Amino acid sequence: MVDIVPMTRDAYNRKKAEVDRLEREEMPKIAEKIAQARAEGDLKENAEYHAQREAQGLLQAKINQIKTELARARIVDMANVPRDEVAFGATVVVRDLDYGDEEEFTLVGAGDEDYDSGRYLITSPIGQGLLGKKQGDRVDIPVPKGVLKYEILAIRYESGR
Repeated sequence: MVDIVPMTRDAYNRKKAEVDRLEREEMPKIAEKIAQARAEGDLKENAEYHAQREAQGLLQAKINQIKTELARARIVDMANVPRDEVAFGATVVVRDLDYGDEEEFTLVGAGDEDYDSGRYLITSPIGQGLLGKKQGDRVDIPVPKGVLKYEILAIRYESGR
């Protein structure tokens, strides 16, 4: 089963541009360095050659990973997202029922996540636990370290999305 990766049009375009840049700029640079290292002689003892071949493999793996995400991408039309429940693109304000403090999560797609600033993948445990819930709902979200217990205080969407 192929998992769909929800993302905005902007995130899709950024990822596509990144693949293009890596293939057109970075890969040729590494290929040139490999050619220069190869010209230095015996490849068995040529550390620079082996380092560049490894760098080439790592870069190709990164390109392949991004291409896989793009192939599985589903562009979400924010105009069709329900505004009264937690969905893709929502910013959710919750109260932690164990500690009493408030937290804010914005549910985003691949390429937009930044956990330090509260931008969580919609496919993460927190994203999945909040998905479809409404203001006032209480949720128990299983995570690797236990269960998070939240009350949803507010749901909002950025205007223009």
